Amino acid sequence: MQIPKQMTVMEKLQILSDAAKYDVACTSSGVDRKGNGHGMGNCIAPGICHTFSGDGRCVSLLKILFTNECIFNCSYCQNNCMNDIPRASFTPDEVSSLTMEFYRRNYIEGLFLSSGILVSPNYTMELIYQTLYQLRIKHHFNGYIHVKAIPGADPALIERTGFLADRMSINLELPTSDSLHTLAPCKSRRTILTPMRQIQNGIRNDRLLLSDGASSTDASSAGSVFPPAVSGNPHMDLSAPSSRFVPAGQSTQMIIGATPENDYQIMSVAEGLYQKFDLKRVFYSAFVNVTEDSSLPVLPGGPPLLREHRLYQADWLLRYYHFSVNELLSEDNPNFNIYLDPKCDWALRHLEYFPVEINRADYKTLLRVPGIGAKSAKRILQARRSARLDFPDLKKMGVVLKRALYFITCSGKMMYRTKLEENYICENLLRDKTQIPREIRESGYKQISLFDVGMTEPPQLCSAK
Repeated sequence: MQIPKQMTVMEKLQILSDAAKYDVACTSSGVDRKGNGHGMGNCIAPGICHTFSGDGRCVSLLKILFTNECIFNCSYCQNNCMNDIPRASFTPDEVSSLTMEFYRRNYIEGLFLSSGILVSPNYTMELIYQTLYQLRIKHHFNGYIHVKAIPGADPALIERTGFLADRMSINLELPTSDSLHTLAPCKSRRTILTPMRQIQNGIRNDRLLLSDGASSTDASSAGSVFPPAVSGNPHMDLSAPSSRFVPAGQSTQMIIGATPENDYQIMSVAEGLYQKFDLKRVFYSAFVNVTEDSSLPVLPGGPPLLREHRLYQADWLLRYYHFSVNELLSEDNPNFNIYLDPKCDWALRHLEYFPVEINRADYKTLLRVPGIGAKSAKRILQARRSARLDFPDLKKMGVVLKRALYFITCSGKMMYRTKLEENYICENLLRDKTQIPREIRESGYKQISLFDVGMTEPPQLCSAK
């Protein structure tokens, strides 16, 4: 594998960490994996930070591209083959050594590794596989790893990599195949969905193996991402029952605002992905025009961050609040209200369901009340078994009463005298500044980089043994 080595590791790190900032599909694993006492690190399910803090403490994820060289010419991508930017490529040794050294310094809990397409999909996927193999087998790294599967790569390579990663993702890129054909003619929906289906089937088979008679020894071994029989052969069969295949599931990302699809089309695609491919997450990335390509839209107001925020809120309603896309939007009403979150907007358009009596409503009904989340709904169900609830009780349980008070009663009474009328409620809800997040109100599109804390010395690489 011939990769240019003219640059220092520090120079590569600067280029390839900055090049990764537009890839947003890298949240926490959602999986626990304890260390086995012989390797280094573990993986905890709660959230993962993405950058250094201002004083240089704790980076939870080393987020980099393996290479920003690419054979494709996607109009929206700063790394496309026609763009005149500094190029760099790591080697598997460099990525694995950097990860271990950052981990030893307590900067990170794991690695997010994406890549441009170097030489070919197979060539690139092989490099990524070799990187993960070194981390898991040579360095005995048990921390979290999220890696991108390369569309068009050999299924055998994707499978081997899947037994070494916690999460895998394949970017859908754009909501429709027509848009993909227009802005990324080198890619196709088929080459993206094929490995997505492969990963889905691999995850299902893995779960079936665990549920259909895996012994306690197997279950214990499954805490490690590789089977005990692993030796030095990078091409051995990693599909033994004692290994886990992508235990944290798979995700994808769509770019929002580069093409003319409305919110209804975008959310319909997301809903289909959740239902047909068992995705863990769909991420939405506000389009940033980094290439100044004439085929891309001009956005005078900057990236559509508020639209991105509304899509994330709606996505949450699909996954945890039992809503469907057709309840939130329609062909006649295809875009979200930018002034109100999707749940409040839905409630205002369906006042016939309100007010809800807190002491009698079931769980799914409570979830549809603005200001009541999944945790507070469960607390309500638990608490009302022993007492009738009133508004002070709801506040202690985490209910956001400034939103909920228009839609609920306690023992048949509302919190204040209020009108169950759309314009009146809407006017009052719009006074709630949290309807539009402060970071968007104050506007600023910047991701903290590894170098914003003034780090001048690169981590010392491990010596090869």
